[in-house]
Parts: sequence; C-alpha cells; structure tokens
Amino acid sequence: MEKLRILVVDDHDVVRRGLRSLVETQVGWEVCGEATTGREAVEKARRLRPNVVVMDITLPELNGLEATRRIRKAVPQTQVFIVTVHESEELLAQALRAGAHGCMVKSDAGRDLVRGIEALAQGKPFFTSSVASILLGPHMGPAGRSARVDLAGPQLSSREREVIQLLAEAKSNKQVATLLNLSLKTVQTHRANIMRKLNLHSLGQLIHYALRNGIIAW
Repeated sequence: MEKLRILVVDDHDVVRRGLRSLVETQVGWEVCGEATTGREAVEKARRLRPNVVVMDITLPELNGLEATRRIRKAVPQTQVFIVTVHESEELLAQALRAGAHGCMVKSDAGRDLVRGIEALAQGKPFFTSSVASILLGPHMGPAGRSARVDLAGPQLSSREREVIQLLAEAKSNKQVATLLNLSLKTVQTHRANIMRKLNLHSLGQLIHYALRNGIIAW
C-alpha cells in the first residue's frame, strides 16, 4: 500500500513541528515536505504532489488562500486542509471558494487533525463542529452561502492579490517587481489598479485592508 503523503505549511516552527508529530503518529502516513511561505507551498506541491496539504492561511509572501487556489489549479488531485487561528466567517468561506475541502481552527488540531486528513484523503470534505457553527451562523442565507460581503472579493486578480500582500508587508515597488519577476512599471500599474478597485487612498489603508482580511498577520 502506498503511503499517504502530507505537505505541512506553516510559518511558525513550533506549530509546524506539532502538526508534523501528529501526522507521523499514524501508520502509513509520512510528511513528504514542509513549507513556511505560500510561494514555497505551491512550488513543493507541484514538485512533490502530496495527497493532502495542511495549510495555514496567514503566510508570508503569498497567503494560504492564494496558495490554495494555485495548488488546486496546478495539482487538482491534491486536497487542501486549512488549519488556522482565524475564526472568521469571511475567511473560512473564502477558503472554501479557493478550493479547500476541509477547515479547522488550530485549537482543534489535537483532536481533529487526523480525522480531517483521513476524510480528505478519501475525497470527503471535513469541517470541525466549531468551523461548521461559524459557517452556518446567523449571517448565512437560505442557500447556505454567506450573506456578508467577500472583503477580498473576486474583483482582484490573482496577481493583484499577490501584489497587495507584498505591499502590505512593507515591500517597495522595486522589491515587489524583483520578487515577482515583473517590470517596475507593471507593479506600479497593479498598485494603481488595486487602490482604485478597493477605493483606497494610502498605503496605511491598504495595510489595514490586508490585516482585516487575513492577508497578513496582526
């Protein structure tokens, strides 16, 4: 029987080691790799093709939501299990729209991580009771979709979401251009489009937006 291969993605060493130790208690499971940034997670998922990616949302360089979108597009057979500290309806709903098939808050990991990975490995969705109560809370409409506004909504392209995170992490236009292998003029155009689409007028407002939507950490 082939081993169940899991990629663990979190930028905190202690959390990553804890998740790894939980995975490695299971016979026939192995951690095939670890990543500390969203960009690294996408690269390793493409190369290692794990069965399941255990993914944090708030990651440097590329957040977990955007990393999930890219992994699901590049390696559709890989399932993504979001494990996050955020108990936010907006962010959890965005995780589902990004392609995650399971979500849990980190405080439930000791009890539910193994069950969640098992479910995803079998092609079944998995949500802990605490996540389900958030997603099915008073803001849900009759069709089961959130009635709140998607704060990081689809009006932003994948590249624009990437640029907004790097700018909010205090990267200069030139640094963003280097990291994304773009021209400085292209980055400036993306920045102007982002500010216009989101009706933002300063870097401070952009950073606040990124914080409020879990694109960067508090």
